Amino acid sequence: MSTQVLLFNPRATNYKARIPNSVLQVAASVDGKYDWVIVDGNAEVNAEQKIIDYLSSGNFKYFGCTIMPGPQLKQAILVTKKVHELFPDVKIIWGGYFAANQYKVVINSGWVDAIINGPGDLAFPRLLDAFENNSPLDSIHNLIFKNGNEIIITAKDALLEQDTLPDLPYEKLHSFHSLEKYLGKSYLGKKTIAYHSSFGCPFTCSFCAVVPIYEAKWKGQSAEKIYRHIKYLKENFGADAIEFHDNNFFVNEKRTVEFAQLIKNENMVWWGEGRIDTIDKYKAESLVVMREAGCKMIFFGAETGNDEILKKMDKGGKQTGAQILSFAARMKKFNIIPEYSFVLGTPADTPQQVMKQIDEDIAFIMKVKEANPDTEIIIYVYSPVPTEGSEMYKQVLKSGFRFPEKLEDWLNDSWQNFDLRKNPLTPWLTPEMIDKIKNFETVLNGYYPTVSDIRMNSSQRKLIRTVSSIRYKNKWYSYPYEVKVLQKLWKYRQPETEGF
Repeated sequence: MSTQVLLFNPRATNYKARIPNSVLQVAASVDGKYDWVIVDGNAEVNAEQKIIDYLSSGNFKYFGCTIMPGPQLKQAILVTKKVHELFPDVKIIWGGYFAANQYKVVINSGWVDAIINGPGDLAFPRLLDAFENNSPLDSIHNLIFKNGNEIIITAKDALLEQDTLPDLPYEKLHSFHSLEKYLGKSYLGKKTIAYHSSFGCPFTCSFCAVVPIYEAKWKGQSAEKIYRHIKYLKENFGADAIEFHDNNFFVNEKRTVEFAQLIKNENMVWWGEGRIDTIDKYKAESLVVMREAGCKMIFFGAETGNDEILKKMDKGGKQTGAQILSFAARMKKFNIIPEYSFVLGTPADTPQQVMKQIDEDIAFIMKVKEANPDTEIIIYVYSPVPTEGSEMYKQVLKSGFRFPEKLEDWLNDSWQNFDLRKNPLTPWLTPEMIDKIKNFETVLNGYYPTVSDIRMNSSQRKLIRTVSSIRYKNKWYSYPYEVKVLQKLWKYRQPETEGF
């Protein structure tokens, strides 16, 4: 195993590192065949220098980098450019949602030799083998590369049975970066695991970055495998809580209940992402078992209370505004907190219609809070995802919106904020509309401060709720400076950008 691979997880956070599951999964795919190291930008003071030191040894032929849209982009672009300039013989391979969805700007940069388009469990080792043997890349699935001036996109592999994949090499990761440091304090527990138990999602929401990659397919690990891994991390590193980072953890009720029954006596708290119209079909006894087993909160893409817009979003299920309200009330009965995300500012034919939609969604969010005041509300401003052929993306292009044509243009602060859905750069949204959304969010978060901000004490919560109450009850959202001052003073944590 003389050929060495450097896997890089760019910085995504300044406050709390989590287990870098994406690059760890790639490492597992080549473990035993190629030597590898991991550099985690979230755990390194100077990741760029660490990478340069590794590559300067002359022992590394491959540099693999995973990139989610948003904060990871800055370090990923700057480090990749530096690697390309200093070590032109090193093959550079990108993966992750940004690389797959924005493949043209990535591959045309001239810095990246190939993109893994989806899971890399087979594609990554096969790509390295092809590079080693100087053989063609065309037959390797889940790949995007350039042949002359032509961009080649190969066929997609079927999603693999997850239980057949090798276990993640936690011990070797621990030799690079202490696993204890990855198990940080959160709303859920003192040592929180980040875990990924499935790939894909069986739905086709037109605003979702997952859809172009997985094409409405989903595969999950068995409940037994999930439990075995969680138990290992608990017994060896003291883990006491779990964040399931699956795109859709709750697809299969039987699997969910089996896992809940297995984990029930381990005294662990957990959170995951699901769909309202899926979990609303769960039997009451299933929800009881889940709560007893530690399921404390579930994230749901509510998106909007407007049934017409839900259809345009192509949610792929039967979610309605009425169901969103009734489901919030139902979850209160089981003491599971629903965390609803809403996407405000979707495109429409006229500015008046866009503003009307925003006003209606604000009113709907207030109805959700009436149905279940414990519901956590996450607000995003609509930002386009390049889901070619979708009705919503056609409307986006019609408005004149375009993504950057050069990779370095994504370094602009406004484009990095774009992928956090905070500053969308969309032609149909006026400053007045953005201000209305953000000001309502400020007042809402003041009147209903998130339970996930573990630093706020009861006195602070009472004060900010009192300060915000007149505004919230009278729907006065403009210029909420007094609420912003308190949020800034207390460093109020927003789940939209900071998680737990």
